[in-house]
Amino acid sequence: MLDLDVADPRAEDEVGVPRLARFRVLALAATGPLVTGYAAVAAVLALVTAVAPLAHFSTAGVLGAALPGWLAAHQVPIGLGGFEFGALPLLPTALVLVLTARTALGAAERLGFTSPREAGHVVGAVAFTQGGCGLVFALAHTGRHVDVDPLAAFYYPALVAGLGATAGVFRRCGLGAALAARADGVAVRGLAAGAVAVALLLAAGAAVFTFGLLTSTGTVRELFGTAAPGIGSGLGMLLLCLGYLPNAVIAGTSFVAGPGFTFGDLVFSPVELSAGTVPGLPLLAALPAEQASWWPVLCLLPFGVGVLVGRRLRYVADDPVTRMRAVAVAAGVVALAFAVLAGSAGGRLGVGPFDPVTMRAAAVSVALVLWIGVPAAAVAWFTGPRPPHDPTPGLIPDDDDEATEAAAEDDEAAEGESAGEGPGEGSDEDPEPGSAEVR
Repeated sequence: MLDLDVADPRAEDEVGVPRLARFRVLALAATGPLVTGYAAVAAVLALVTAVAPLAHFSTAGVLGAALPGWLAAHQVPIGLGGFEFGALPLLPTALVLVLTARTALGAAERLGFTSPREAGHVVGAVAFTQGGCGLVFALAHTGRHVDVDPLAAFYYPALVAGLGATAGVFRRCGLGAALAARADGVAVRGLAAGAVAVALLLAAGAAVFTFGLLTSTGTVRELFGTAAPGIGSGLGMLLLCLGYLPNAVIAGTSFVAGPGFTFGDLVFSPVELSAGTVPGLPLLAALPAEQASWWPVLCLLPFGVGVLVGRRLRYVADDPVTRMRAVAVAAGVVALAFAVLAGSAGGRLGVGPFDPVTMRAAAVSVALVLWIGVPAAAVAWFTGPRPPHDPTPGLIPDDDDEATEAAAEDDEAAEGESAGEGPGEGSDEDPEPGSAEVR
């Protein structure tokens, strides 16, 4: 009897990548961003503490302060002395996302993962490890002066790590192809157009913020000289401004969208301005001191983005109603993205006249849906192709119609002759030969 050795695909995977090696790679991918992020936060705190004047540097103090700093980099609200700080800088969060994405991609390449199911192993390991460590950090460091919600310390790092890991393995493990297979082409095109719209809106916000900052360079230099004298304080202030740079870009997008943003009782929008004294952060020098009559013109920026989205989607399908579905998907992507971004860019700022900082996330999402959806729908509906249809017959026939009817009659006559109907087989019979007509 022959002994046939049939290879099991799962056994081949286990032979190709042993379980112990797989565990090591996944553990490294889960803990690598954790250790690197904590070390980076500790290094920045050590540098600022070392060069700042009148600051007492201690290794234990820096390492202890790095734990809340790591949580803040994952957007976990921190309570200091009974006051909550939730308006946290977004640049460290963006760096954590990039670091986690690169680590997850490296792990997938080392293990040879190419399927969405295998991608779930990497994403799950990274997200669960980061969330568990955040929970441990919160429970270990919560004391008399620092207060952290353990639940928030778990799901914020898990969410950030999960998003970063998913972005890292998205193309490697075929998540995009799996999404395209489950969704139709119209929805996929709408998702792509929505992502482009989000990038363009952020670029518009960055342009408005840059314009405001360039027109206030004197105020920026003055704030650096008064609020942060010396090299150490200036370095700390510069790092703080860089950390809040993405927040400022989102605030600029909220401004051009219409609803604007607030600092406590201070309101900044194209149609409403309630200015006053702001914190001495050089980044806030871009805030206007008085309202200008041309500010509503800035709303043409998101309107123009909507026109571009409509031009991008006008050839999605021949049916205008189908193109409207793609426009709706794109508008939904914009609404969801800015609901998350605007909500993350603001938060509590202790107590005082500048608490809280809000980007009006709900109003911004609704406004951007209108700015993007309405012009995009109009452009996609009226400038796209139309499905072919039969012409509606008129009351007066055209020459072409008469020629068509004559040709049809000739065809019917030819068919009758081919069926055997001759001229002598009609209803009127000829008289027999020899017969005469009697009068």
